Amino acid sequence: MTRRDTTTGAVLEAMVLPALRRGGYAPRPQVSIGQRFGGGRHVVDVVAEDGSGHRFLVSLKWQQVSGTAEQKVPFEAISLADAVIAGGGFYTKAYLVLGGRGWKLRDFFIEGGLKQYLRHADLVTILSLEDFVAKANKGLL
Repeated sequence: MTRRDTTTGAVLEAMVLPALRRGGYAPRPQVSIGQRFGGGRHVVDVVAEDGSGHRFLVSLKWQQVSGTAEQKVPFEAISLADAVIAGGGFYTKAYLVLGGRGWKLRDFFIEGGLKQYLRHADLVTILSLEDFVAKANKGLL
């Protein structure tokens, strides 16, 4: 049985955290933000805060080869929207960042394809890793 590579999250964090800092954000990695709807602890990859005190959630997903990560994107988007709502204003919004070349539906996700299916889609922005890093570097999140 081939072992799965579960270190990609750390690699993504190593790419995203410096970009957030450069853009003037204060990032905190691996933050428990309460319970995920449906049960279980909800840990997000990053909670970042800007100079005005606005906090946002960042979830990082990597898909190097074709696989099951795409099936997890809608659930993660729903979970993030739920966390923003449950936070009662503590979090401004959430970002779901897709990295890697193995996505069949990457364009669908980052071009807003889920919006017609998700009630609170406006609370979660889905971006490619490249676009997220560019926006974070410039302080434009």
